Amino acid sequence: MGGRHVGLKVAAILLLHLLLSLTTAAVNGEDGGGEFTEDFSKLSGIIIPGFASTQLRAWSILDCPYSPLDFNPLDLVWLDTTKLLSAVNCWLKCMLLDPYNQTDHPECKSRPDSGLSAITELDPGYITGPLSSVWKEWVKWCIEFGIEPNAILAAPYDWRLSPSKLEERDLYFHKLKLTFETALKLRGGPSLVFAHSLGNNVFRYFLEWLKLEIAPKKYIQWLDDHIHAYFAVGAPLLGATETVKATLSGFTFGLPTSEGTARLMFNSFGSSIWMMPFSKYCRTDNAYWKHFSTGSRKGHLAYHCDENEFQSNYSGWPTNIVNIEIPSVRGDDAYPSFVDIAEANSSGMECGFPTQLSFSAREISEGTFFKAIEDYDPDSQRLLYQLQKSYHGDPVLNPLTPWERPPLKNIYCIYGIDLKTEVGYYFAPSGKPYPDNWIITDVIYEIEGSLYSRSGNLVEGNPGAASGDETVPYHSLSWCKNWLGPKVNITRAPQSEHDGSDVQVELNVEHPHEADIIPNMTRSPRVKYITYYEDSESLPGKRTAVWELDKTNHRNIVRSSVLMRELWLETWHDSHPDKKSKFVTKGKRGPLRDEDCYWDYGKARCAWPEHCEYRYLFGDVHLGQSCRLKNTSADLLLHYV
Repeated sequence: MGGRHVGLKVAAILLLHLLLSLTTAAVNGEDGGGEFTEDFSKLSGIIIPGFASTQLRAWSILDCPYSPLDFNPLDLVWLDTTKLLSAVNCWLKCMLLDPYNQTDHPECKSRPDSGLSAITELDPGYITGPLSSVWKEWVKWCIEFGIEPNAILAAPYDWRLSPSKLEERDLYFHKLKLTFETALKLRGGPSLVFAHSLGNNVFRYFLEWLKLEIAPKKYIQWLDDHIHAYFAVGAPLLGATETVKATLSGFTFGLPTSEGTARLMFNSFGSSIWMMPFSKYCRTDNAYWKHFSTGSRKGHLAYHCDENEFQSNYSGWPTNIVNIEIPSVRGDDAYPSFVDIAEANSSGMECGFPTQLSFSAREISEGTFFKAIEDYDPDSQRLLYQLQKSYHGDPVLNPLTPWERPPLKNIYCIYGIDLKTEVGYYFAPSGKPYPDNWIITDVIYEIEGSLYSRSGNLVEGNPGAASGDETVPYHSLSWCKNWLGPKVNITRAPQSEHDGSDVQVELNVEHPHEADIIPNMTRSPRVKYITYYEDSESLPGKRTAVWELDKTNHRNIVRSSVLMRELWLETWHDSHPDKKSKFVTKGKRGPLRDEDCYWDYGKARCAWPEHCEYRYLFGDVHLGQSCRLKNTSADLLLHYV
């Protein structure tokens, strides 16, 4: 964009907000309302990446027989597809952990890389494609808008470890605390936290861990001093069903490896349980609640569910997560062939044939499911051990419990909706040895408010108002709507640039506690919308917003140019001294960068002629490239004050 847009030049320093936010419609309060009133140039941004989104490097010398490629210290392990293809057994040694104590393989150990380079691009190349590029585009936007290099801080971590092991082995949460404190000293202001996917679970655990490190009376003050806003993007707030698939049959991430190998690797990680689906009705008493309560009862770690759990179907999820055929025999004959199973199904499940059992989200998270298949699957014993030791027995937090709104001033929850998302599975014995002993016989999907099987048949259940983001179900993503208050303002606007004619608004919409908010708004089948849910009144001094983006994929959301644009406008509005509204207007969206200008072939001119003009520069290869912002279009930003 260069210097062609005067308004962007004037306010480039304010764009620090872009630091970390794929932000949601920031609910912009007036007269204090939790608003950061200092210079936005003092803000820092801390990025907490998701699962498998941090590079891992070797910390050993490993000779790989039958391969010219060995592993030497600092060699890339995750993700080096060349070594994965040529020396998979060697590569696995550097990836696998002991499933019980989470130690490294005796011959090779790996550790997370540091800095922004650890999270921007995992493995440049043609094989991994979109998988390898994570935060690269986001950082490019920051550079384009003039963000200072020391304003963006990455917080990579070993995503293979359980939360307690992250602290025990790497002192990760101590380092993260120091990162916030260093950013405050370096920039002079609080930080914006941008977390994606599993990174949200990491940040939640950090907030609970912090309670044990800071005096109770100073806890909220520390948060106010060090964290201006938290942006939760694609957060699996109640878990993700794909975790179950990865546990039983493997999930390859698109890598050139077998599902059995992927399962073997995934189940060796302590983090494999961190995103398991769980019920919103079940909680664990906090052993450290006495630090923040005047009550007199003793804290304990009892895992209990309220009556709603047993009155509702499927633990409140759309359907049962797992339907599995349990073999009738054990030991070496525990896995009958698939032909035998098919015959058993057709003969009415006579005595001696497999029995189908169904398990809800609660039965998975509390271990009932793994106990049921313990005699038939060698991984169940390992998973049960980690489930009890590292999650239900964690002294800081049981992550398999529903989130409460973090006590932060500004929270923005962002996720994609209305994509085909897996919500349930049917498993059967395959007749093959571990790790390929289970096969998926059917899958249940949620698609825009309905449930379908893999064959396309309609399935009965409790579908939500929308579907998820292709990875995390809507039921889990939308849990953050409970952080909104009883009165919510809702706006639906097209994602693309628009003149405001298709914007719909509902003010002061009633929002019952723990109920979804379904706006009474129309949709054009050809338009992708953003639906904004905004509340700055329910909690004094705090702002909460939820953004739902139509047809936005879980992983690609961190590369969404639409969100980058919305972030910039929210930042401009939030920092403008003459703003007249609590929320940035959605009434119009014009081009902000040269890239937003394009050639309108129907009218033989640049689109948005009031803001864009044809201006050829050497090197342009098509008409659209020559459409650029007018030098006099600075007043465009005044539409968003």
